[in-house]
Amino acid sequence: MFAGMARAATTSDVYNAIAEPRRREILTLLRAGERPVAELSEALGMPQPGASKHLRVLREVGLVHDRREGKQRVYRLDAHGLRAIHEWVGGFEQFWDESFDRLETYARRLARENEEETR
Repeated sequence: MFAGMARAATTSDVYNAIAEPRRREILTLLRAGERPVAELSEALGMPQPGASKHLRVLREVGLVHDRREGKQRVYRLDAHGLRAIHEWVGGFEQFWDESFDRLETYARRLARENEEETR
């Protein structure tokens, strides 16, 4: 029962789905375009059933779509599923901007002080 609950959380929540490094690697591979599962499993260096399990999780949370092409499945990224994460991370943009502004001010002050010392 516990394993089923963990699986449900992973497959119903995009944050949990991308917490797994292999699934993030799959998304990165799919940024370049559609790829068959066999090609993805080779790029990941893992057996096809393992890659298929990760792809199923990504499909269930809406991050990838698949289609049949002959005997194989071809996957493509659906970046719309990443919107919630993008919006959440974007909420920290002001924090980073302010941190970088403070760092730039500090670096300029150090450069001025260094310049004054060398005169």
